Amino acid sequence: MKIVVAMDSFKGSMTSLEAGKAAKRGILRADPKARIMLYPLADGGEGTVEAFLTGETAEAIQTEVTGPLEEKVLCQYALLRKKDAKEPMTAVIEIAGAAGLTLIPENQRNPMDTTTFGVGEVIYEAMQKGCRRFIIGLGGSGTNDGGAGMLQALGMSMVDQQGNEIPYGARGLSMLEKMATQHLLPQLSDCSFLIACDVENPLCGKNGCSRIFAPQKGASEEEIVKMDLWLSRYAAMIKTKFPGADACAKGAGAAGGLGFAFQACLKGKMVSGAELLMRETGLLEKIGQADLVLTGEGCLDGQTAMGKAPVRLASEAKKYQKPVIAFAGKLGEGAGKCMEHGITSYHCITPEGMSPAAGMKKETALKNMEEAVYRVIASMQKEREG
Repeated sequence: MKIVVAMDSFKGSMTSLEAGKAAKRGILRADPKARIMLYPLADGGEGTVEAFLTGETAEAIQTEVTGPLEEKVLCQYALLRKKDAKEPMTAVIEIAGAAGLTLIPENQRNPMDTTTFGVGEVIYEAMQKGCRRFIIGLGGSGTNDGGAGMLQALGMSMVDQQGNEIPYGARGLSMLEKMATQHLLPQLSDCSFLIACDVENPLCGKNGCSRIFAPQKGASEEEIVKMDLWLSRYAAMIKTKFPGADACAKGAGAAGGLGFAFQACLKGKMVSGAELLMRETGLLEKIGQADLVLTGEGCLDGQTAMGKAPVRLASEAKKYQKPVIAFAGKLGEGAGKCMEHGITSYHCITPEGMSPAAGMKKETALKNMEEAVYRVIASMQKEREG
């Protein structure tokens, strides 16, 4: 039996690849002859770079950049070598590696002060290595500066009344008086940006990044109101330099406005993160060749059914009429809705009676995944033999 295993990350316990390897062990215990094709799954957030690093042409690159609080951080990205001379070299970057919320101590979280400057530095370094095609994962940001820091790192000038570059963070946008584009890196005109993102929020307003996402990044109500006004003014100024800029475009509010900066200034194209990864890694092709697909994530619920990575995968498998079995650390309200999108059955890996805290410990979660998959595959084997 040919089985595709493509797990999303189980946040707080297992990475996508760790969960997949545990599932593989369970399969082989039940069916030692099974042919397993293992792929990490991600939607543009955590695990996106890791997913691409499983490919034969991929190389992990680490670079020191400016972190969200202006400290130096190591950011890892994937460099995809050319398969032939006509293809541009590709860099896969998770913005969370340079501007992520997890890089900021809880007591210092405030998007008024956090910057995306490091994101621009990673892009710059990748360009120096010859990359002209970029896949950008927008999940997990700790910023709300509209991508201003990133654009400054790429050569765009943003100055205050005295002609000084504005300081980092959303707070800097309150001082913005003038911007200039003549020093933007010329290599950018040769670059293309695919933005892996499933968020559709605009930049400003009641559904904008300040109102919807900034509270979880540490912003107060007063700061939310201020940042929304500053971003609106910033967007109007950007439009004078880039007439096609649209602050209301789907995804403009992703990652604290980075979605807007990529779309408006770098001609970035927003795409579904999960679908992009499946296409780029060859996972879609493997689904067509498989007899069975296994997927999963930490919590399977109604949110999953609204388009998260496991359901995106199941929807593709449905086109090939392939059965899809999902595994989760927890089953939440609305999990049954996933079956409307191609998931054939779903199972909780956490044994009955085990506390959520115990189930989330990595060693325990790995064992639970292996055991749950073993039981399901062994049961299927018995049915086939019977």
